Amino acid sequence: MFDAEKWAEIFDTISKNKLRTVLTGFSVFWGIFMLIILLGTGKGLSNGFSYNFRNTAKNTIDIWGGQTTKPWQGLAVDREIQLDTRDVEAMRTAIPGLEHITGNLRVWRGRSQLSRGKNYGNFTISGVTPEFTELQDQQILQGRFINEVDQIRTRKVIVLAEDSRDALFKGEDPIDQWVQVNNIPFQVVGVYRFESSGRGMNQNSQVFIPLSVVQRVFNAQQSVDKITFSFLDGSIQGSEQAAQRAVAVLASRHRFDPTDERAVYVNNNVENAEVFGKIFGGINAFLWIIGIGTIVAGIVGVSNIMLIVVKERTREIGIRKALGATPADVVAQVIMEAVFVSAVAGYFGLVCGVGLLEFISSNVPGTEMFRDPTIDIGVALWATAVLVVAGALAGLIPARRAAAIRPIEALRDE
Repeated sequence: MFDAEKWAEIFDTISKNKLRTVLTGFSVFWGIFMLIILLGTGKGLSNGFSYNFRNTAKNTIDIWGGQTTKPWQGLAVDREIQLDTRDVEAMRTAIPGLEHITGNLRVWRGRSQLSRGKNYGNFTISGVTPEFTELQDQQILQGRFINEVDQIRTRKVIVLAEDSRDALFKGEDPIDQWVQVNNIPFQVVGVYRFESSGRGMNQNSQVFIPLSVVQRVFNAQQSVDKITFSFLDGSIQGSEQAAQRAVAVLASRHRFDPTDERAVYVNNNVENAEVFGKIFGGINAFLWIIGIGTIVAGIVGVSNIMLIVVKERTREIGIRKALGATPADVVAQVIMEAVFVSAVAGYFGLVCGVGLLEFISSNVPGTEMFRDPTIDIGVALWATAVLVVAGALAGLIPARRAAAIRPIEALRDE
């Protein structure tokens, strides 16, 4: 394909029509650039969603107590359903395929104060059992998490997050040190990694203490705010059956209508993942359609410009054919010029698009809605290759028109 004379003619034509070439290339550049940016944006949205569930097992269900809205077995409506540890044990034996289950209870249902000397901070204090780590994978940086002995013996131990450690200890080693939880001493046994969602400077982490301690020390009896469990069958059907069985167990224990959707609130993470997967699948398909449409518009621009080029060079093409140039030579000349412009513009569009995504990823903090906008480099290269092929096809129609020019008619062209 490399013919020095042909390439010299191509560069000569481009140098004589710089503005036209730049405008032609820009349409292709913009097409591939926008495709890269759109796909990267879609990936950023998907990463933001995935980040929210980074530590949570996908095959889990959360249940909170609510308030009845239907009469049942002679009982009135508006009854508060307070979950407790007996519900946890009942569900443990009643739900087929259950893997892990834990109760969760927040101290005073909100944020409580941690203090150490003159240092203090407000953090969400949650009472959990050791099985919590099977449902939410917390990365332990120092020490350990709550264990069975802590739970059984009601030990006053606490697991801090990075931000609470920094606020209370100011660079000191916190392990085996003591902090005050609402003026009650707790021994630090571990520190886990905490990543803020980026929604604001006042967003603080959770800290964890044994559920038995929350219930006894803070006079919560056997109450829990939330029950979370995982199950073997991670399919939609399996999750629905597990949720129905869990609600049936609670309805039997607390005497409410199993069809009363406000008696307990159920969050099915398997269904959530499926719904969001479909949403992001639709978003990505939409972004692909827009990006491909932009590229097609650029290719049409290349084709139109090449038609103009052929029209302007009618006499030149006629002379070349009169001197012995074959139709194949003429076709190759036009297609090579179209491919060259498309390839160069597409390459710069690819580089600029990927570069902008890298800049955003490196300099813009991630949030729960948008994080780390990247694109698979393989997809980007395939898109560019398809663009080059499309550029060749775009030059085919003008090339065939040029090849069909009769020398005698071309010499008469004004």
